[in-house]
Formats: sequence, structure tokens, C-alpha cells
Amino acid sequence: MALQQTNENPQASAEDDYPTYIQELANGYRKSKILFTACELGVFDLLEDTPDRAGMTVAALVAEMGRAGDQQQQQQEEEEGAGRGEVVSKDGLERLVDACVGLDLLRVSIHEGTAIYSNTKQASTYLTRSSPKSMHDVMIFNSHTVYPLFHTLPSAVREGKHQHKKAFGVQSEDIFEALYRTEEERMKFMRFFYSIWSNDGPYILNAFDLSSFKDVCDVGGGTGVLAQQFARMYPDARVTLFDLPDVLEVTQKHFLTFGNVKLHAGDFFKDKIPEGDLYILAQVVHDWKEDQCLTLLRNIHSSCRPGGGVLIIETLLREDRTGPITAQIHSVIMLMHTVGKERTATEYTELLTQAGFRDVRVAHTGKTFNAILARK
Repeated sequence: MALQQTNENPQASAEDDYPTYIQELANGYRKSKILFTACELGVFDLLEDTPDRAGMTVAALVAEMGRAGDQQQQQQEEEEGAGRGEVVSKDGLERLVDACVGLDLLRVSIHEGTAIYSNTKQASTYLTRSSPKSMHDVMIFNSHTVYPLFHTLPSAVREGKHQHKKAFGVQSEDIFEALYRTEEERMKFMRFFYSIWSNDGPYILNAFDLSSFKDVCDVGGGTGVLAQQFARMYPDARVTLFDLPDVLEVTQKHFLTFGNVKLHAGDFFKDKIPEGDLYILAQVVHDWKEDQCLTLLRNIHSSCRPGGGVLIIETLLREDRTGPITAQIHSVIMLMHTVGKERTATEYTELLTQAGFRDVRVAHTGKTFNAILARK
């Protein structure tokens, strides 16, 4: 009997014969939820608060959480479910922090037979609420909003539309009514973007020389982080933050720390956008269908002075659709969460051209978000 030929290399390594990569993908959600839970319980904050960041034992962590629970029982909801005050089991917390060690989020050292846990540099910089680069609120939003949405992904793929009803019981087809379904959810969403742009804003605003623009409008800018960063970078510019009235009310109360930003309330689909030289659209266009994008861009074009421009800030898909994976995952989230999607630079260029803009330039920052600048 003839032997069947095969193209497989008989010297293939054990890695080729074992589903390591597939297992890593399948287990990715476990790592995320461990990270989210440690943030919600305030593990990184408590460890950062120790003298010289020397760390704590699990028993000390449990005691601190219990003490905080006695003092903050009525305040937990206001702190976005941070859970720092919740009483936890020693066994459960020990398993959690050990997993954080495995994820390189915590360090552990043994002193006289007792484990002492402390933050890594990454945890101190990005996961503690006191850090100026904190992404704590990003983790909370991912845990409470994005993570539940992923349970609805099969339905989203089958139906081709957002899943607010299945995920959150929200009937409205208005995506921002769903996002802002309670004051707590509105605050989570706004804190999420405050954290995002606090870290990514400088890379975006330095992607182009924007010094020639003197009247700048951050359209749908929410917390106003980018508007405030622009005002600091270009003190001669007049900067306006344009968003819905109830959003600006929250912004003024909780997020506006730099006085040189004017607030202008309105709906960018229905109301006239203030006249200006430059309009910033940071993760706004990707929320909407093509016809809605064109309505928005044409509204901006009609208000934009000759020679002015629009700066679109988004994650960009490669033209051949091979990545990057961050943009591809964002587009999946858009399917479940909005009526929009992520696009290629060419697709954004086509939208801008149809809206009347020209001289479209693309800047790749090497970070999560890229910038597209077009002129009138």
C-alpha cells in the first residue's frame, strides 16, 4: 500500500503541534476580567498608598478594604462601582493578587514566610486613580459596559445592529440615550473619555502644526480634555467646546479645569455649529452611518471659514483590511454599541471630499489613534 504524502515538516516544534496561540486567544477575557476586578476593588490604589510603596500582605489589604467599607458604605455607587469599600475574602483576594503577579501588574516578595505585594511601574502609572495618566476609569467602563456588550456579539452579527436592548434593557434607538441611560452611566462614559484623551491627546494634537488656526471648535468634545489641551498648547487661540446642553452642564461641574475654553450648547445634527477656523472631531465620526457623517461634515463645512479645516481623530483600518487589530476590535464594538464603524483613511477622505473639503492629509501617530486634517 502506498504511503500518503504530507507537506508537514516532521521536525516541527512542539509549539507547532500545540494550540498555544488559540488558548491565549480563548483565555484573553479571563485576563481582562482579573485586571478589571483588581481595579474595581481598589487593589492598586491601596498598594500605592503604602509608605514608599512598600506593599502590603493580603491580610492587610483585606483589613483596609473592610475599614473603607465601614466608612464609605453610602458612597460606593458615587465612585463608579470602584468597590474599594467592599469586604472581601482573604482566600479570594489572595488568588486575585497572585494572578495579577502572573500578569506583571503586581510584584511579590516573601519576608519571613509572608507574601508582600506591591505595584509594578505600569500599575502605578496607569491603574491608580491618583496618577495623572490613570486609566482606571477606562477599566471600569470596559468592565461595566463593554464587557456585557460582548455577550450580545452573536446577536449583533446576525442582526447587524446595536444591542442596547439585550445588554442593558434600553429600548431607545438613540445611541446616546442608551449611553446616557442614567446619570451614573453618563459619568462612566465621560470619565472613560477623559482618561483616554488625557493620555492620547498630546500625541494627536502634535501630529500636525495647528498654530495657524485661531478659532477652534471641539465638536462633540464631551469632557473638553482636548479643548483644554489645545488652549494650553496654543494660548493665542480661542477655543470653543460644542456639545449637548446636559453634557456641558456635567463638563462644567466635573471636568473643566482650564478657564480659556468657551462652552456652546447644541446638537451638531440640528443646530448651527459656531463659525471657526478648525473643528476637532475626536471619535465622533465613527459613531454614525455614512449619511449622518456627511450631514455632520457638511454642517461643519458651512460654518468653517475659507482656508480653515477639520481634524478627525479615529483608529484607522489598513487599506487591505489586515489590521490593526485594535481598529478591527473597535469596529466590532461599534457594531454592538452604535450605528457606525471604523474606516480606512481612504473612506474618510471620500467622506470629507463629498462634504466639500480638500487637501486631506493623514498622520499616523504610532499610538491607538491617528489624525486626518482636511481644508476648506
